[in-house]
Amino acid sequence: MTRIVLVTGGTSGLGRAVAERFAADGATVLVTGRHAGTVDRTAKELGVHGLVCDATDPAQVAALGTRLDAFAAPGGRGRLDVLVNAAGGLPEPASGGGSPLETLLAQWLSSLAQNLLGAVLTTAAVQDRLTPGSSVIGIGSIGAERRGGSYGAAKAALGSWNASLSAELAPRGVTCNLISAGFVAGTNFFRGGLTDERRAALVEETQNKRPGTPDDIAQTAHFLASPGARHITGQTIHVNGGAHTTR
Repeated sequence: MTRIVLVTGGTSGLGRAVAERFAADGATVLVTGRHAGTVDRTAKELGVHGLVCDATDPAQVAALGTRLDAFAAPGGRGRLDVLVNAAGGLPEPASGGGSPLETLLAQWLSSLAQNLLGAVLTTAAVQDRLTPGSSVIGIGSIGAERRGGSYGAAKAALGSWNASLSAELAPRGVTCNLISAGFVAGTNFFRGGLTDERRAALVEETQNKRPGTPDDIAQTAHFLASPGARHITGQTIHVNGGAHTTR
């Protein structure tokens, strides 16, 4: 049976790599993004389905369930085999005019909305369509462990929520895990602000002395949704070349 995979933030960066990996496996993949142009282009390039959806907008997220019904048998209700909450990123630049505290609040609210609340809303909207054997996978960050500011705090909260979600869904046979990514080259995460010196420092922090790649994250996500990972749930999987180690 063909798997149904939903990847939020699937039009670029890690989300796109994850979508491409599942599509290569023959899955029916639905990617979401906030902009129609990038959603349409990604859908055509990867041979997947696209839907414009801002994961932080409850009304737009509510429509995801209806979109999944399009993949069901006539008259049936759409199921979901893999949900990958990949939407997120650094906080949006604050608009001018506010006080310093108002600007700080806007930054933190942006981080929480993009990196935590979008995943919470999306999962709540579709979790009744998850069946035994399904997987929920989130994309976290090494920033949750150090020097992460509002972004890191939001990713740390995402890990805490993942553990709680696993306790709720694991009795139904649904696994929930978080991939904590280290520095990954080949994305626009830093929005052009990464200097050569900072890049060298990030690579030097690793034990294998190389940056991560989007495929490193995509392959990990694919494994976590595989039969071999059915007893892995409630976990944060660190994929960072040893830049942050656990024991």
